[in-house]
Amino acid sequence: MKLRKMRVNRSFGVSLLVSASLIGLTACDEPKVDASVFKSLDQCKNDPMMRSGECEKSFKEARNQHAAVAPKYTSQADCQADFGQGKCEPAPYRTSSGGSVFMPMMMGYMMGSMLGGRSGMMSQPLYRSAKNPGTFRTADNRNVGSKTGKTSVARSATSRPSFKSSTISRGGFGSSGRRFGSAAT
Repeated sequence: MKLRKMRVNRSFGVSLLVSASLIGLTACDEPKVDASVFKSLDQCKNDPMMRSGECEKSFKEARNQHAAVAPKYTSQADCQADFGQGKCEPAPYRTSSGGSVFMPMMMGYMMGSMLGGRSGMMSQPLYRSAKNPGTFRTADNRNVGSKTGKTSVARSATSRPSFKSSTISRGGFGSSGRRFGSAAT
């Protein structure tokens, strides 16, 4: 009798754990929104679903954000460890002590629906990590997939990327960092 009770309790516990896990996974399923991902301005202009003016405006917006939102590194080697050989460039500013700052090159851009019910499109630069070079990522390290053209992405990936006011002190896209100083603003 005691052995049977123990099996029932263990079975109930396992069932409860599995049920809780499934509920947790379902709750984490983020809503998707429509977006368009392009490797280049030319790729966007050649897409029959896009208008040339929209492509140019969105590319310019992403390019203008790039220096402010891209992850920053104090060494080119650290940047290349995260983004790949030849995939990093000097940032247009220096650290507070006068040292160089490096950032990944912009490898594409995303146009997506504005959040909050506002009309129009928003745009942001996209990057590709060395560990997963086939996938586009936002400056805040959110995966937007590998597909170009019209696609669906997690709603959180379409939010404006955060300004990066610090350099990453060690490898790892999104790692901790230190401040640039006033030269970075």
